Amino acid sequence: MDQSELPDTVLPEAEIASALESLPAWVHDGNTIVRSVRAPTYLDGIALVDAVAAAAETVNHHPDITIRWRDITFTLSTHSSGGLSARDFALAAQIDAIAEAGGEA
Repeated sequence: MDQSELPDTVLPEAEIASALESLPAWVHDGNTIVRSVRAPTYLDGIALVDAVAAAAETVNHHPDITIRWRDITFTLSTHSSGGLSARDFALAAQIDAIAEAGGEA
């Protein structure tokens, strides 16, 4: 199934906990999951944001992104459902892969 076709129904707490086991950099915070990344330089951080934005646009699921110098914070939630869905965890895994490929911590 294409990531953009994943259901946007809110996951139960047990499924959220299970999904987070494979995403150790992410923290469950209310109706969101959050991950911060420290880029080697400011421009590397902007490149990371550009890459994540392109991936998000492809699947029509967009994170909230905060940029504070080299520190980039991604916050995911399925706003239309009011909680966390499979789409959030799929995009989180994609963000992890993009960050890892760019050498960000």
